Amino acid sequence: MPTAHWRNALHESMAFIRHSLKKQNAHDIHSPFVFDLVTKVLNDERAFGVFDRIESERRLFEANHSYVDFKDFGAGSRYAKNGKRKIGEIARSTLQPASHAQLLFRLVNFLQPKTILELGTSLGITTSYLACANNKTKMISIEGAESVANLACALSEKLEIQNLKIFSGTFDQLLPLALEELKFIDFALIDGNHRYEPTIHYFETILHHASTDACLVFDDIHWSAEMEKAWLKIINHSHVTLSLDFFDFGIVFLNNRLAKEHFVLAIP
Repeated sequence: MPTAHWRNALHESMAFIRHSLKKQNAHDIHSPFVFDLVTKVLNDERAFGVFDRIESERRLFEANHSYVDFKDFGAGSRYAKNGKRKIGEIARSTLQPASHAQLLFRLVNFLQPKTILELGTSLGITTSYLACANNKTKMISIEGAESVANLACALSEKLEIQNLKIFSGTFDQLLPLALEELKFIDFALIDGNHRYEPTIHYFETILHHASTDACLVFDDIHWSAEMEKAWLKIINHSHVTLSLDFFDFGIVFLNNRLAKEHFVLAIP
């Protein structure tokens, strides 16, 4: 009997083939807003000054052989196990690749949201990219594993990030508090409990606090059949107007001035 890990790996491989066959390029895009996103976000090759600093911290994490207590509260990463784990192992298995994190930096820089919510801080690398993209943005990030959240807080202090708060605890406990403090959500990254019901629950909860042109990002949308099912439900929701499928993550916009469209794209 195949394990859940192997079932997910097989599903993801098949999903990647389907994604590759559907992938669109700039010539297929007629939406002015999406064309702007492609030219000004995806095709932006500028290396912002903070990139090197954050990537230097990533390399330090990857080379760190110290152990920390690690508890996975959801379906977790594809390699996560509860108990003692090396910081380097956490860095290599859970952090967004630089290309993805930098794309999200450019997206925040382009959209200029007033508030950001992140579910799943991990070691704080992507968190730092999001917070540094606009230092006027108020950002809250939630991480379930306290020891990992402490490392992310230390990174935030080291990078002198002033517009970020990191909460440690379960999403179910802390999401209402974060939403109460932020009041409304302009931008959210959901990268935590990789299961259908929690993902839909977080989406619907955030939806009640989302601004009229909010942008929501969901990680690992093709990681499993459950996550793919959640992604399909989200993009077909009546409040979602535009969706972008980058395979590893998906982006939806709630802007009702945009036409209901779905695009399958690749990160350059």
